[in-house]
Amino acid sequence: MSELWLDITDIPASGREFSFSDQALWAGPIAEFRLPYRLDVPGAGLAAEFSVTPQGRSVLVAGWLRGSCVTPCDRCAEDVVLAVETSFDLYEELPLEDEQSLEPGLVRRRGKILELDAGSLLWEQFLLALPVKPLCDDDCPGLCPHCGKALREGPCGCDVEEGDPRLAVLRNLKMPRGPN
Repeated sequence: MSELWLDITDIPASGREFSFSDQALWAGPIAEFRLPYRLDVPGAGLAAEFSVTPQGRSVLVAGWLRGSCVTPCDRCAEDVVLAVETSFDLYEELPLEDEQSLEPGLVRRRGKILELDAGSLLWEQFLLALPVKPLCDDDCPGLCPHCGKALREGPCGCDVEEGDPRLAVLRNLKMPRGPN
């Protein structure tokens, strides 16, 4: 995964802004994890901006991620351009000088230098902003399970199965109506 550690040791009390538009931040992990997303299409791409503000023994990271990416529809496999837009606020505790953290966080200490893992932060926000089931259209009928024809182009002509013939007797059962 793309590593991008930012030195946040001497950030003023008013905070500091960081901007990112290098597509390699997202394209690297997409290729590494073999995900079906693409950023190399015209009109697709991501940009992010966040501020880091010291809060005593912690930092507040607040920002946004915007852009678009291309992925296959979950039903018909046609390309879908997904709009990615999210804002985030994270509160991260700073490690002590002699503290060895058992769980990795977004902030680490290397000697007297504090570093923020911007690569992991931006990758996580990208994944959280994506839909679980990307669709080209909410009413996408998908593909025929028998011949593979895209059903949005019309019926395919395959025979529709009635289901398991052993359960045919149950199709005629009617539920009794309750009192109104």
